[in-house]
Amino acid sequence: MKIQSVTGMHDILPGDQPYFQKVVKAVESITNYYGFSKIETPILEFAEVFSKGVGVATDIVEKETYTFKTKGGDLVSLRPEGTAPVVRSYIEHGMHNLTQPVKLWYLGPFFRHERPQAGRFRQFHQFGFEALGEQNPSIDSQIIQMSYDVLKELSFKNITIQVNSIGDSECRPYFKKILTGYFRSRKSSLCSDCQRRLKENPLRILDCKEEKCQRVKSGAPQIIDHLCENCHSHFKQVLEFLDELELPYTLNPYLVRGLDYYTKTVFEIVENTTEEGKAQGSLLGGGRYDSLAKILGGRDTPACGVAGGIERIISLLKTREVKTVKLAEPKIFLAQLGQLAKRKGLKLFEEFRDAKILVAESFSKDSLKTQLRTADKMGIRWVLIFGQKEALEGFITLRDMETGAQKEIKLDKVVKEMKAKTK
Repeated sequence: MKIQSVTGMHDILPGDQPYFQKVVKAVESITNYYGFSKIETPILEFAEVFSKGVGVATDIVEKETYTFKTKGGDLVSLRPEGTAPVVRSYIEHGMHNLTQPVKLWYLGPFFRHERPQAGRFRQFHQFGFEALGEQNPSIDSQIIQMSYDVLKELSFKNITIQVNSIGDSECRPYFKKILTGYFRSRKSSLCSDCQRRLKENPLRILDCKEEKCQRVKSGAPQIIDHLCENCHSHFKQVLEFLDELELPYTLNPYLVRGLDYYTKTVFEIVENTTEEGKAQGSLLGGGRYDSLAKILGGRDTPACGVAGGIERIISLLKTREVKTVKLAEPKIFLAQLGQLAKRKGLKLFEEFRDAKILVAESFSKDSLKTQLRTADKMGIRWVLIFGQKEALEGFITLRDMETGAQKEIKLDKVVKEMKAKTK
């Protein structure tokens, strides 16, 4: 058997790290500005965190979650998304006692057993922002603004926010009845999954990507026409905030998102292709989830959040000439000859590190010719040559690779002198 990574899993190789770091840097910059604190939750959670919170009838729980029994008999899941674990942590650690809203952000690996495709994997990295303990519509607009800011920071230009309201426990049950009636009369035109969803949660049909179901839903009733007064007022204020912020948005009456915990505002940010402004796919998505904390055993806690897949974003960054984070490159190479020089060279290397001067080395090589060739390939101008004689007499030879000129420097002066040369 050929040893390779598990299907759907992938390595983030050194060549991809600058893209990864670019996304992380953008996320950290935006979250710091808006006063969000980082939280890290375990990769493993009790399965009911997702079955209760996300919804049993959702694709994520039903088809995509890695769930198994531990030796102790506990049913646990590899986390498929980040919001439910953050809310679980909020409840467990009594964060309702803190000043509200509690603003948290996260970044880490997640797992879904879905069909691997470009930019989508079974292990993937995701970041998210969550604001818990505030029902004011301004929080919805702030989360949307932050999401938009991250993508602008990453040089995405032609992006649009799709937004909708899916109501709450007061108005959604009535809409579900209307929607059920509509789809029931067209049941034979639905895919087998949606025929089952019709009984469990007809809203999920609006989220189906099957072409036949897309055709059926195009004539379906729109929830925006059936919102209660509270939800209608909330959504109106969200749109007014978006107008004030001059964010580009469109109303998408069939946007419901794929998770059961959403209430009121839901949104996705999509990149438009040049082809008649057609949307290419969601880059980030989120919304309000005012009932999730109570579902997970906490108190009523209004909240809003968003999440984005890093690999999905990176796959798009690679298709265009986006400048990545440039890693610092050494301007000095330390070459050594002999065991004494190697030992003292290791100490000198640490002195450079303490002075925050980046130095390249090749301690595993003994040949000076090989080491000079390595320095030349790396494009390094200054080479410090440290041999047996230099080690015994307390000096080092500096070679300028551009001119070939050499000079001797006392060991106790070399760090200071090289710092001045590489400013």
